[in-house]
Amino acid sequence: MVPVIASETLARAHVQGAKDKTVNWKGAFATCGGNNAVQSSTIVYEIEPGGHLGWHTDATEETQYIIAGTGELRMEDGTHAVGPGSVFALPANVRHDLANTGSETLRAVAFFAAAMFTQTFDEVMLPPDTHVLGTPNREG
Repeated sequence: MVPVIASETLARAHVQGAKDKTVNWKGAFATCGGNNAVQSSTIVYEIEPGGHLGWHTDATEETQYIIAGTGELRMEDGTHAVGPGSVFALPANVRHDLANTGSETLRAVAFFAAAMFTQTFDEVMLPPDTHVLGTPNREG
């Protein structure tokens, strides 16, 4: 049986930068290895106006779908406007950030091509007071 996850009911973890308080978002793992998936992971997340994810790299390829709100995908080689319906794929280990540049909550889904992975942020993230975040099934 394939479970259908009502993502709006998932408790979001609130994450922010230790120094830069504009690094401010909420997210939840809808799936990852051993939790409704075998070979992939999915995060649902929100960024309030003026906030951003924080510069980071992911250890696996990531595809994002913007559900609502407007923002700016920041890459080392430039920026790209995003809004409802935008889809983009980010190769593994490519530094990026996503900022909410609009007046409403930016809501998105991120799909990762691995059942377990890490994200390494430039900024120390609170919680858990580290540069490295990732799937709940990883160690360290």
